[in-house]
Parts: sequence; C-alpha cells; structure tokens
Amino acid sequence: MNFKKLNNITGWLIFLIATAVYVLTVEPTASFWDCGEFIACAYKLQVPHPPGAPLFLLIGRLFSFLAMGDVTKVAYWVNMISVLSSSFTVLFLFWSITLLAKRMFMPKGGELEFGQIVAVLGAGAVGSLVYTFSDSFWFSAVEAEVYAISSFFTAFVVWAMLKWESIADEEGADRWLVLIAYMVGLSIGVHLLNLVTLPALACVYYFKRHTYSLKGLMIALAASGVILVTIMNGVITGLPSIGADIEIFFVNALGLPFRSGIIFFCLAFVGALVWGIRYSIKKNNYNLNLAMICFVFIMIGDASYGIVLIRSNFNPPIDENNPENILSFVSYLKREQYGDRPLLYGPYYTAELIEQEQGAAIYRKKDDKYVVYDHKIINKFDPKHQTLFPRMHSKQGGHMEAYSQIVGIPNGKKPTMKDNLVFFFKHQIGHMYLRYFFWNFAGRESDVQDADWLRPTASKVGLPDSLANNKARNQFFMLPLILGVLGLFYQYARDKNGTLIVAMLWFLTGIAMIMYLNQPPTEPRERDYIFAGSTYAFAFWIGFGVLAIADFIQKVLKKDALRYGVSTLACLAVPGIMAAEGWDDHSRADRWHSVDSAKNLLSSCDKNAVVFTGGDNDTFPLWYVQEVEGFRTDVRVCNLSLLNTDWYIDQMKMQAYDSDPLPISLEFDNFIQGKNDYVPFVEKPQLRGGMDLKQYIKLVKDDSPALMVPLQNGGTISTLPTNILTLDVDTAAVGAMNIIAPQYKQFGVSKMTWDIGKKALEKKDLIMLDMIANNNWKRPIYFSTTLGNDNYLNLRDHMQMEGLTYRLLPAKVPGANDGYVNTDIMYERMMKGFFWRGLDNPNIYYDENQRRFPLNLRSSFYRLAEQLVMEGKNDKAQEAIKFCLAKLPDNTIPYDYFTPRFVPLLLQIGDEKTALEICKVMGERADQELAYYTKNRKKSRNQEVEINLYVLNQIVMSLKQFNKTEQAKRYEDIFAKYEPNYQQQ
Repeated sequence: MNFKKLNNITGWLIFLIATAVYVLTVEPTASFWDCGEFIACAYKLQVPHPPGAPLFLLIGRLFSFLAMGDVTKVAYWVNMISVLSSSFTVLFLFWSITLLAKRMFMPKGGELEFGQIVAVLGAGAVGSLVYTFSDSFWFSAVEAEVYAISSFFTAFVVWAMLKWESIADEEGADRWLVLIAYMVGLSIGVHLLNLVTLPALACVYYFKRHTYSLKGLMIALAASGVILVTIMNGVITGLPSIGADIEIFFVNALGLPFRSGIIFFCLAFVGALVWGIRYSIKKNNYNLNLAMICFVFIMIGDASYGIVLIRSNFNPPIDENNPENILSFVSYLKREQYGDRPLLYGPYYTAELIEQEQGAAIYRKKDDKYVVYDHKIINKFDPKHQTLFPRMHSKQGGHMEAYSQIVGIPNGKKPTMKDNLVFFFKHQIGHMYLRYFFWNFAGRESDVQDADWLRPTASKVGLPDSLANNKARNQFFMLPLILGVLGLFYQYARDKNGTLIVAMLWFLTGIAMIMYLNQPPTEPRERDYIFAGSTYAFAFWIGFGVLAIADFIQKVLKKDALRYGVSTLACLAVPGIMAAEGWDDHSRADRWHSVDSAKNLLSSCDKNAVVFTGGDNDTFPLWYVQEVEGFRTDVRVCNLSLLNTDWYIDQMKMQAYDSDPLPISLEFDNFIQGKNDYVPFVEKPQLRGGMDLKQYIKLVKDDSPALMVPLQNGGTISTLPTNILTLDVDTAAVGAMNIIAPQYKQFGVSKMTWDIGKKALEKKDLIMLDMIANNNWKRPIYFSTTLGNDNYLNLRDHMQMEGLTYRLLPAKVPGANDGYVNTDIMYERMMKGFFWRGLDNPNIYYDENQRRFPLNLRSSFYRLAEQLVMEGKNDKAQEAIKFCLAKLPDNTIPYDYFTPRFVPLLLQIGDEKTALEICKVMGERADQELAYYTKNRKKSRNQEVEINLYVLNQIVMSLKQFNKTEQAKRYEDIFAKYEPNYQQQ
C-alpha cells in the first residue's frame, strides 16, 4: 500500500480513537456556564448572547432531531456536535502534521520510502493523540460550547492550505482557496477565533508563490492583516453598519417605509459583486477574479447570521438584545453591551474621568421614523494617567486591589510602565497563558481556581488529601513539552519556512490573543479554552519530536523502518500517560447536577412564580430545563444582570409559555437605554420619614419634576428622594390568598416599612420595586439564595425561605434578618421534590464548580434542621440532616464551611456519633491543609486559610457548648497552632 492509502487509513483510525474517547466521556446533559443557553437556543432556534453563534445553533437544531422526541436526550445530542467536531479536528491535525512531515523528507515531492512512511505516520499519530488528550481541548470536546467546532474550522483551513500548497502547481488547485474562504465565512457564524489563522495561511501562500525575502514576507503579513481587519471590521460589522446608515437615510430623509434602505443596500451590494466579477473576467485579471470569488464565498458563509434577524422577529422567549432590525443587529454584532478594553493606548485604573463627550446617535423606531433617543458616551480620562499598551486598566470592583497584589505596589498608586509590563508578563502571559499551556503539556496541580501547573519533581508528600487526591492532579512529567521542543528544533533545522508557519499559528492563537484580550486581574472561571488553538499548533512540534527521537537513536538502530517504528512506539507512551492521568477528571459520564440544580431551584417556587436569579450558572440551566425539557414553565426566570437592559424588561412584559407577563407598570420610555439607568439617592428633608412605594413608582412613570435634579450638561436625572419606603398591604386580600403560614400570621403586617439602604438604584432595582408595588401579592415573588446581599433590596426580614429561594411576603418575623423558614413547605420540597442524581456516587467526577453549587443545598438543609429543632421537631430535624449527609456525602462533595453548623444540632438531638464523625473528618482535614498553607504559601491569609480556621473555631465552640471539653481541646490545640500565623497580616 502506498503512502496516500496508509495516511488515510491511519488518520481515520485516529479519528475513531478520538471519537470513542469523547463519546465515553461526554456529559449527558447541559453543563454549567453557556451550554444551557446554547442548547436551549439551538433546540428552538432562539437568540443567545452577542455576537451569537448562528451556524452552531442551526447544526444543533439538526442534531436535536436525533433525540427522537425524548427531550431529556436533546442536550446529549447537541453535546455530540462538540464530540464529532473535536474528533474531526484531530483527524485534520493528523493529516496536517503528515503533510509537513512529508515535506521535510521530500521537499520537492516524490514518493516516500517505507521507513519514511513509518516516520511520517508516527509523527502524525503521536502529535494528534497528544492533542486528543490535552487538558483544554478535551474539556471543550465533551460539552455544547462553540470552542470545539471553532477548533474544527481552524484545523480544516490549516489542512486545506497545506493541501493547496502540495498541489498548487496543478491546474484548478486554487479551488482550494475558494473552499478555505467559504470555511472562513462559515466559521464567523461560530466564533471569530478561526480568523487569527489568516496570517499563518498567508505565509503558506507567500512561500509557495514567491521567492523568500524579508521585505516580501512583511508585505504578505501586512496584506493578511488587512484581510483580517477587513473581515472583522468590514464584513462582520462594517457592511451592516453601512446598511443601517442607508436605512436611516431612506426612511428619515426620503420618507420611504421601514426596510427600504436595507433592501436597496443588499441589491446594490450584490450588484456590485456581480459587476466586479464580470469586470475581472472581461479584463482577464485572474487574481482579481479569485479575490472577488473568495470574498463572495466568505459572504455566503457569513450569511448564517440571517437566522438571528429572522428568529428575533418572531420574539422567542430567549431573544437577547432583540436584534430584530438592522440597527439593533449592528449593536448585537459589535457586542456593545459588554463595553471594550483599551489595546494600544488608554488609561490606567487610576485615571480620573475628566469629561464625557457626546458620541454617535442611537436610534429607535417611533411611528414612521427612526428617532434619536440617546447618544453614545465618549469618556475622556486624565492624560497624565494614560499610557501606551495599557494593561492595568480595569476599575471594576476588586480589580484595583488585585492589580496592587500582583504587581506589589500600594493600592491606588499610579502604575509605572515597569509595573504595567510586570503585570503583562507576570499575570497575563505567565498566569493566564503559560500556566494553561503547561497544564496541557507538563501537568496540572488540581481543579481549584488558579491552580498552578505541575513540575516533574512535584510530590504528594506533605500535601493535604484535598490536593493529593484531587482527580485533576495530572502529572505528565513534562514529556509532551520536551517532545514538542525537540520537534521545534528538528523542524527548524530541516524546514525553516514550515517552522515559521507553525510558529505563527502558535503565536497568533496564544500570545497575540493575550495581547488583544487584555484580561483583567481576576476572572470568574479559568479561561484556558480560549487558547486551545495554541496547543493545537504546538501539537505539530510534538509530532515532529518523534522524528527527533529517531535521529538520536540512529547510531543504535540503523534501519529506518525499525528506528522510526521504535521511536513512534516509545513516544506513543506520552499520549498514553496523558489519557491515563486525564480520564478521571475529564469524564463527565452520568453527571446530572447542573440540570438537577436548576430543577431544584424551580421546585422551590410556588405556582406561577417569579424568581430573580444572578449569574450565568444561576440562569442558563434554568432556561435549558424550561425551554427543552418543559419543566416548570409557569415560573418566570428573571435574570437581574439582564434586567438592567430595556429589551429584556420589555420581554418580561410578554407572555412566555405558562407564565403571565410580569406586573411591571413602567412603560418602555421609562426604562429605555439611557433613561433611569442610574437613579441616585438625593434626600429630600420632607421625606426623611419615608415615602409610599406606589406613589414613588407613579412619579417615576410620569417623569415628575418633583424627582428631577439638574445635571452639568443641562439635562436632568430622576432621583430617589428617600431611603425609607413604605407599602400598604391589603390584609383582607392577603388573608384570602392564604399565603402566610398559620404559625406566622401573627407577624403579618398591614404596612411594610423598610430602609432600602442604597446610595443609588440601578434599573433592575427600579423594576423590582415596580413589581413589588404593583403585584398586590397575587403572584409569588422569589429571590434565589445565591444572590449577592445588595440584590435583596434590604427586604430579607420580610422573606420566607422555601428551599433554594426566599419568598417575599407581607410578614416580618422578629430576629429573622436572613429570612424565616417555613418548615412544612421546605421539608416537603427538599425531602420529596428535589433531584439528586449521582451526587452520592464517588465514581462521578465533580470539578470545583460542580462541588461549589451543592453548598447551597447544605446551607438550606441547615436552616431547615435548625428551625425544626427550634420548633421541637427533633425527629424530623434528624431525618433532614441524615438525608442531607446521605445525598451529599463527603466522599463526593467534600464537607464545607456550612457542615460544622450541623454539629450543635446533632448534639442537641442526641446524635453524638454523627456529630463527632463530622468533627473528626473536618478537624483532621483542616490540620492537613493549614500545615500545607503555612509551609508553602508564606502564611498569606487566603480564602482556604479563612475557611479552615472558621471550621476549627465552629467545631470548638459547638463541642464546648455541649460540655464536650475533652474532644474540643483537640481541635482547640490545632486552631491555636496555626491561628497566630495569620493574625492581621
């Protein structure tokens, strides 16, 4: 058999291996973060967060049909897009490695000898299998996210470009360039990461068509940069922006109907393309013709974005940013709601805002025109605090302190350029790129946020069990890294042009991405998946490392076939080690908690409820279970982050499945962007005693001058004139609804009076207050227990805890500052109505995020058991605690800072054995961890230290409370051994 057949057969075998690995480890349902949103949007072709992923959604819709009507299987089949995309990525990586490896043996073409065939195939197998089992790529391969299919497009266009290079002198070879253009266009409908490969592809083209010179190479790279900018700022956002300007002109200036301008623009644009192609043919200009056809195919691929406009006009339940016309569509594409970060020049975080200029007009439809309702704001900062290449720029909460800690300067001090570069190299390059890079090719310490990479000499001796036995502790002994470095030097010695191509890929998808993203000092989760393209590029060199090893043993093994075969077999141990180390922490088989947690939160709510949620993991799984599985569609999920936007508030006023519109009295003009975004507290002395909430909302709705204060720019802004709000309660109606439990009726109030405790209201606060004022208790209003304290409007003492939610009620129980517990409702829901699949199975891997969410369950069980004890229902309290410990055992979800609270309850109800077992487990663990942190972390009082000291203190106090002095002393001694090391540092 010749090389071509063996290359194809081996490639498909590698594909089957990768597919089998990912199928066996894929998550059966929707993962946390964006996956729930993407699956829900794919299933019903809805509109996800900007800038969307329309091609991914279309493919997801097709894959969802494979569920054959079983809605619980939809997530699995949408996850399979990532599975197959990833294994196809591995396939094209294999073929790309073999193309470059073959070129090192046969630079001018020709047939390989058998030994060389073994070498090339061995390089491809090792490089592609290492990538198969690399940490970041494997993570994305088993969940419904866009990064796996984005990697496929990257791998395909690189392979296609190398394929073109190998046949570029043949007639018709440039059809491969047209195919590449089409795939680049398609990739825009998934993620923009694929575009950064264009300069590397330009190098391939340049080396094939031109004789090398530094000047020529620079021109080629500059041209590729122009193409990249043209696609990003011209094709993706520029053309729609031009269309929007023409639309406004046609409607406002010419008096034509809506959409007339965009129709004219589309016809004119297509006409210009047709004229350009005909002109190139007429003038027999081949290069112009090829460029025009490639551009057309990019546009055809990019046309998947039409689905965003089409589906948004149907107003589906998930319709983020509501991009149903060309104006809102442009804003959607530009991700304007997320703001931007300085890149080449901008302010340090210490820069004061000195001026705000009026920017471009913002239009909306009104009657038969587009009217200006606001302007974009251009912020001007103190030029003395601005710099080239600003890295330390973010003013967000906690970021300023983080900058100071990382760089080692006083908090609030203006950074120097040296500080700026230290942050860039130490944090952005070192922590946010190289650390991830070494995770993939050296080893990983654990799955704990900010975990370091693992050195080859790292030992488990002295480590606490939580780190030593962490399933994500993967030791690769730097073997993949060493193999890659050897491969880099091997390729450079034989194929400098090829080395530059791979190096360009590695740089653009790694270091260049870091420079472009300009990441802040803290992130809500690890971001290694962004740089999977960089590990893809390095896999080429790992493959070439097989050839380097073979060269080292040339004196021992003279025959080429034997030498390359031995080298391949030896190097295959590297992906073998990676597979063995990584399997237990990458397998998500039988893991259901992300979806069960969403069902549990919805199950905590009464019928036809409204529930306020916070971040992505609070909201996206809920969207999934409602949109896909049809679970509790009577409950309206209201995300507080999105409730600061006009389009989302407007959608909350619409019917959605079994959920009625929310009781919001304010009109669109009251909450349109730029109106009531920020409502400052400006006290009026006459209202110091309080103000009726309904009256306040009515004044806001009427734009009452009584609330207005002047601004420096000549405008006015609505204010909050008092922090004390009141709300009259129709006690007769409340009594008839029977929403207050009998044991709490004595605490019912006829008038709610509370201090909102805010210096300003955000738009979301205003809308929540509007709902509270106008709901009249007809619809249950809930707040998720995971919200930050400032999101409860200082009403927690009027809330009843019912599982994983607080329900707002017109009752105030003395001393219940954290809400009061209705044990009847809470016991019934948590013990009988919640979902617990797999949480007690130690064979299922739960990463740090998965382990963090059940903590809420333990907290709620503690509140339930505590109240049951207070009510004298010790038997039910013991049942609740034992149920919690059985469903959330320490060997799957390790005991946390809520668990010691069970100790005094257990001692009070007479279960001393369970109480002391908890003390023993947590006390010994705290001793281990504090010993480790004291020795290895320079006694910094970090979160882990705080938690362990808190746990020990709780155990000691609980045991002393019940006269367990002897047992208490043991833990008191541990506390005394470490606590002095961490006092006020």
